[in-house]
Amino acid sequence: MRQVNASEIKNFVELNIGSFHEKRLLSLQKLKLGKVLLRKNPYLFKAKNVSLAQNLVEILLDAHLSSQEETIFGEFLEGLSIFVCGKVYGGNKSSAEGIDLEFEKEAVRYIVAIKSGPNWGNSSQIERMKDNFRKAKRILRTNSGKKNVVAVNGCCYGKCNKTDKGEYLKYCGQQYWEFVTGDKNFYLQIIEPLGHKAKEKNEQFVKSYPKVVNQFTKEFIDKFCHNDGAIDWEKLVKFNSSMSDKMKKDSKNAKP
Repeated sequence: MRQVNASEIKNFVELNIGSFHEKRLLSLQKLKLGKVLLRKNPYLFKAKNVSLAQNLVEILLDAHLSSQEETIFGEFLEGLSIFVCGKVYGGNKSSAEGIDLEFEKEAVRYIVAIKSGPNWGNSSQIERMKDNFRKAKRILRTNSGKKNVVAVNGCCYGKCNKTDKGEYLKYCGQQYWEFVTGDKNFYLQIIEPLGHKAKEKNEQFVKSYPKVVNQFTKEFIDKFCHNDGAIDWEKLVKFNSSMSDKMKKDSKNAKP
């Protein structure tokens, strides 16, 4: 087993972190107000007495962007995981459905589903992951004769009080990074390189954000406000939740 040195980590991050910033900016620039409005609960905003169009737009936008950023950054961390594990244990991107990483150490074949943090899914999503683990184990045992196959849900940050989940192990934060690198301090080593050109890249995002807020606010006022400026909640709820003519027809023709 070899260790990943600091320069290798730094080089990988500098070569790949730009993709996160680019996708984040593109996600903002390509966003449409209607798309965001359809995904959020208008009743909640009414209950919270959100009455300023700009406030509502910013809340919608920030919630959407936070979710997008988590997904995009998760892709970067997955790539970093595969890179460092490849250097240390010869790990590689898995071709099995729902499995991100495969590697072997101490005569054990590990199959890993990588997630950003520990609270990533509901019960049905966790069951789907377990099913992917079962299928991957069967394939490995059949095709390669690997009998000692261990499934792992690896989470790039956070903590997990219970590691043994029965059908799989769950490693989070420090424990996860030590698992894929053999270095208990690796989780601390990746912090500094992540700041590479962060100020410069973030400035581009900061310049674009208020433009989108202003555009969305104008569009929202034009489409969902009364002439006196008050939000037309009925119109907003209809846009979000009313059935289209096709849906009404399908519903009418549906068999009980």
